[in-house]
Amino acid sequence: PSLSLALPRSPSLSLALRSPGQRQAALCRAASRTRCRVSSPLSASRAFSGEMNARWLSLLLAAPPTLGFYLPGVAPHEYLDGEAVEIKVNQLSSPRTHLPFDYYALPHCKPETLESKAENLGEVLHGSKIQNSPFALQMGKTAFRVLCRVELTAHDAAVFGARIAQDYRVQMIMDNLPAATKMIRELPDGQTIVMYDRGYPLGFVGSAERQGSVPGGAYLHNHLRFVLKYHKDAAFDGARIVGFEVEPLSVKHKYKGAWSDDASQLQLLTLPVGPDLPPLRVDPKGSAAEREVVYTYDVKWEPSDVKWASRWDLYLYMGDDQIHWFSIINSLAIVLLLTGIVAMIMMRTLRRDVSRYNSPEDKDDLAEESGWKLVHADVFRPPQQPILLSASLGTGMQLLAMAVVSIGCAMLGFLSPANRGGLLTATLLTFMLMGVPAGYCASHTYKALKGTEWKLVTVLTATLYPGAIAATLFVLNFFIWGQQSSGAIPFGTMVVLLLMWFGVSVPLVFAGAFFGFKAKLKDPPCRTNEIPRQVPEQAWYMVGAFNVLMGGILPFGAIFIELFFIMTSVWLQRFYYVFGFLALVLLLLVITCAEISIVLCYFQLCNEDYNWWWRAFLTSGSSGLYLFGYSIMYFHSQLEIDGFVPTLMYFTYMAVFSTLFFLVTGTIGFYSCQKFVWAIYAAIKVD
Repeated sequence: PSLSLALPRSPSLSLALRSPGQRQAALCRAASRTRCRVSSPLSASRAFSGEMNARWLSLLLAAPPTLGFYLPGVAPHEYLDGEAVEIKVNQLSSPRTHLPFDYYALPHCKPETLESKAENLGEVLHGSKIQNSPFALQMGKTAFRVLCRVELTAHDAAVFGARIAQDYRVQMIMDNLPAATKMIRELPDGQTIVMYDRGYPLGFVGSAERQGSVPGGAYLHNHLRFVLKYHKDAAFDGARIVGFEVEPLSVKHKYKGAWSDDASQLQLLTLPVGPDLPPLRVDPKGSAAEREVVYTYDVKWEPSDVKWASRWDLYLYMGDDQIHWFSIINSLAIVLLLTGIVAMIMMRTLRRDVSRYNSPEDKDDLAEESGWKLVHADVFRPPQQPILLSASLGTGMQLLAMAVVSIGCAMLGFLSPANRGGLLTATLLTFMLMGVPAGYCASHTYKALKGTEWKLVTVLTATLYPGAIAATLFVLNFFIWGQQSSGAIPFGTMVVLLLMWFGVSVPLVFAGAFFGFKAKLKDPPCRTNEIPRQVPEQAWYMVGAFNVLMGGILPFGAIFIELFFIMTSVWLQRFYYVFGFLALVLLLLVITCAEISIVLCYFQLCNEDYNWWWRAFLTSGSSGLYLFGYSIMYFHSQLEIDGFVPTLMYFTYMAVFSTLFFLVTGTIGFYSCQKFVWAIYAAIKVD
């Protein structure tokens, strides 16, 4: 699906908003003089940059042109006929529990030697456990094989039944492609499209529509049909794998005579395998013979016109992209509305106020009037709890910088879904490295608030919110560990995260705080009186709580449509890769937060309430409260989460995410109001 904008003069943005296959093809055409073998379809911009660098270097050194540029670990692999193709198993996952389990936690067939594959930090935090499997495949060779026979205990059958009822899916990997089941979707215009759903179901629950099944019974998919698609081209030798489809079947295998592990001596009576055969029920109350499971698989190779660069497109299909454009238009309408209000305030009201306040003829009349100039001697009075405010602003700036860098890298294709766990790993590392702007903003703001306890504010910036969230997730991890899930963070990974926090993030926060305190402050445009001015009684609609809650509606309204897709990708285990749209939504969110905070701050000052510091932070930050409220509605309308621990996980993670969103939007609103207040009071003459 095309996600490109019609911006011929901005090729970088156009590339960022295209689908992976289109982006790869465009870049390959741009570098058509060389043999284009850029590996990842989602890292095309990075590959193009490397290609250009290689060309310039070859020209500078007067060397022959390079024949190709390879990215380590993601170059396409050409399989020769008969070459072994490895299938790795990952985990069992379910959108109803979000508690992943090791594939071999259930009695599946195991290889002779079990080997764990290397995993990055993001994969470990996601609960992945990649291991080898007993499946033996050869390029282009159609085959049928018997894996093994397993006699389930009553407990094993009960666990299988529970996992099947919870919609668990098996995740596999081959040639860095995840296993998928093919789905045919009919569009409103009558056309049909092919979509992929990650993994394959562990089994199914019997129903009246399922031939040969007992309603409510659990049936295990013990036969797998691998439909493997490959692409051949004259530009390279061999074939490239471009599709990994799995068709699971439940078959009650029967064989002649006694069981034999020697395939040549075994005579199966249930061949050929098809959906018309009786399914295999796993019943803990059944006899030992009824709990016998024979695992089999067959392999089917199909040629495909899909090129290697486009093989991820079916996985990343996000539905009709018009809904994303609707999200952008919705956010843009909110921004234009607020921009009009701000423009009216700045161009008409403020200009009239400034000219009137600076006019010597009207000074006698102003004594009887009200307005924002009357609080000029109190508007820069430091607020209560300046340390907490500064620490919150520092953490919010750290999160905002992290979001900008991470989304920017993902938009340009550096964080490919082909690199499993790459986005989460990059986000964590970016957060650690953004300690410098966090410390700088916190310390510089605290210095402007006439604070003196710089060590305390620096320590709180580095540890308050990260420590609270880490403690919350540490307690949650005990509940996950109690479920024996692979999603529980191992102790070694906790140590690594702590070392990253105290070895990287905290020192960088202190470094940023050092430069922030050393930076020179501008003199405020107005002096502050020693005796604070009494704030007059406010109207009900200008009271702090009501004003703050109203301020969070529009920032949340600017992102709630795109938020639906993000939450769907997280909680329904779908891929999300429209980062070009996400970058535009983030930009519109920043503008919306800034403008709504400025508008409400102006109304507050006009009512002679000079306590704007905290309210500026809370006004746009209250959108985090609406986000958490939306998560409650999403839980009841879109999800079917079962059990106490999965429910606890959902609301804990959404509470953490809402808190982070509160800090980011609050920080944007505060610094926007600070610049606005500084600008308007610098424009008037004060006696």
